[in-house]
Amino acid sequence: MFWCYRKVNWLVKDVSQYSSRMAPEENWKQQCPFMNKCLELRNTTKTHFWFKLSICLLISLKLVTLMTLMLYYSYKGDAQFQAVKYKMANHIKCPATDINYGRNVSSLTESNTTIFFVETSKRTNPTFLTMCSVESAARSHPTTKVVFFMKGLTARSSTQALGISLLNCFPNVEIKPIDLNEIFADTPLSFWYSQLNPWWQPYLITTIADATRLAIMWKYGGIYLDTDIIVLKNLLNLTNSIGREQRYLVNTAFLAFNQHHDFIGRCLKDFVEHFNGWIWGHQGPQLVTRVLKKWCRTNSVTKIQQCKGVKMLSPEAFYPIRWQDWKKYFEVVSKSEAQELLKNSYAVHIWNKKSHGTGFRTGSKVMIDQLSSVYCPLSYKIMSWQENV
Repeated sequence: MFWCYRKVNWLVKDVSQYSSRMAPEENWKQQCPFMNKCLELRNTTKTHFWFKLSICLLISLKLVTLMTLMLYYSYKGDAQFQAVKYKMANHIKCPATDINYGRNVSSLTESNTTIFFVETSKRTNPTFLTMCSVESAARSHPTTKVVFFMKGLTARSSTQALGISLLNCFPNVEIKPIDLNEIFADTPLSFWYSQLNPWWQPYLITTIADATRLAIMWKYGGIYLDTDIIVLKNLLNLTNSIGREQRYLVNTAFLAFNQHHDFIGRCLKDFVEHFNGWIWGHQGPQLVTRVLKKWCRTNSVTKIQQCKGVKMLSPEAFYPIRWQDWKKYFEVVSKSEAQELLKNSYAVHIWNKKSHGTGFRTGSKVMIDQLSSVYCPLSYKIMSWQENV
């Protein structure tokens, strides 16, 4: 504030000195009304002081507002990975998983498809919803490898001490650290990431997550799922597929593509060419929506079912409940109503960005209670309710 006041004071003095070196007062008053105003301000000490002070206050207010917004959106972006707050045991004795994995571990190679989950925040203690997502995928695909990438892990980290013991109970789940430089290497994202300034990215974690899923699909192929998706059915028949969230919008919470698919390649190119980290979803749902329109040469994705090798799934497949209605997952519903609602669904997206911090009690019969008790029973069984969430 003091520096600002001195700076404004110097500017006004400079204007006054400049005006004194000009023609007589009568001439320049007519030629330069602005200078006339400056001199009047100089001659009125009290007004002069408050003028400078008001300018400083205005500048300071704008700086504080900018910093507040950056901190708020940074927290908001990170909050989406907090999910429902449950305390999970750090170490557990693996119970029987009641899953038929075949005759031996080698049966996991029967499927060439890999299912990927990614945690791009530094969180190393997965939430209940994350554990439920991974468990539901592992149960629905007993002969498929499920890889859970965690940015917070290091190559020497002991996963047994990080609150993720339960996930190690499933032989088809592999928990691995992720190196973003390595993931982005040999893609258009490599140079973009090297130039990224995290201080000017209000949705940094979300932006990194959007980039990572595209890079994984491009380099490895397979199935990508968000960590707030509960899998209900086997997904292996959904090759080169993407799901429509709403009538005019595609979502990236689920992706299933072959390695080096040209559609993903175009998404990577668009990500860099039209990058805007200040708009929520610009690098995610909005990106795949605009790329798909160009891909299919249409102005709307509403009627697209299959186009140039890319299959479009209806909202019921992964998004049977709209994000605007996310609270329905935490409302009591009858078993028959839930079955009718999800009869055409492969999985359900819990909309963690909206629902994080919302809890439920086991046995409450709300929809998420019913889903988790069936599709991730081990996570459901060992979770303990934390009061005052």
